[in-house]
Amino acid sequence: MSSLAASAMAAKAGQNSTDQGREYYELRRYHMESGPQQKLTNSFVADALIPGLNRLGIKPVGAFNLDIGPETPCLFLLLPSMSLETLVTAELRLWQDEEYLKSGSAFLNAPATQPAYVRAESSLLIAFEGHPRLSVTPVTAQHGPRVFQLRTYESPSNQDHRRKVEMFHSGEFDVFQRAGFWQVFYGDTLMGPRLPNLTYMLSFPDLSELNAKWKAFGSDPDWKKLNTSPKFNYESIVSNITNLILSPASYSQI
Repeated sequence: MSSLAASAMAAKAGQNSTDQGREYYELRRYHMESGPQQKLTNSFVADALIPGLNRLGIKPVGAFNLDIGPETPCLFLLLPSMSLETLVTAELRLWQDEEYLKSGSAFLNAPATQPAYVRAESSLLIAFEGHPRLSVTPVTAQHGPRVFQLRTYESPSNQDHRRKVEMFHSGEFDVFQRAGFWQVFYGDTLMGPRLPNLTYMLSFPDLSELNAKWKAFGSDPDWKKLNTSPKFNYESIVSNITNLILSPASYSQI
């Protein structure tokens, strides 16, 4: 994504040593119409895009279909990299990859009268210090059943946003662990819509476990203590939550 690359490379100048060891993520979303676009986009991502990204060192790449949420059908991609430059210049480098161009020709050369997708959008995130790299679920390698929950928290101000990030580092990670969630990633959004916000992804074996795990989370004594702490609850530090339920594509590496 050229606009993402330009903005992110400008941000790179502001990096400091505390960012070392933390992954960067591109969270990409393809909006599609029901019908041929879905097959074409999935074939492109599976056969051309993910192999091409892997050759650049971007892996594992997650691919997820939106099951519950607005504007379906759409496909989410999660692209991780330790190198900001690698991540944001990937699109340019892929256009120099003959294997990618050949494998993805049907998608890349789709005519304007029959586009491969409606629109694509991307956000750039940096991993939380307390969860610096994404975690693949324990059943991914066997293509076991798993469901993903993608949650975005918007805050009314940068100060409130920073306080919500701090809340995760003050014990919230541990509460998720005890509740039985598989914690995939936590990202602070550097560039994207509706800033300031953070996004994180949880996973579990099937949808029937969602309510049980959130009930365990809400009843955890440490969460109750954290949630009622004057440091975090004297005002609303989260103004809006977007909550999406996703299922992995058959070719997803997460």
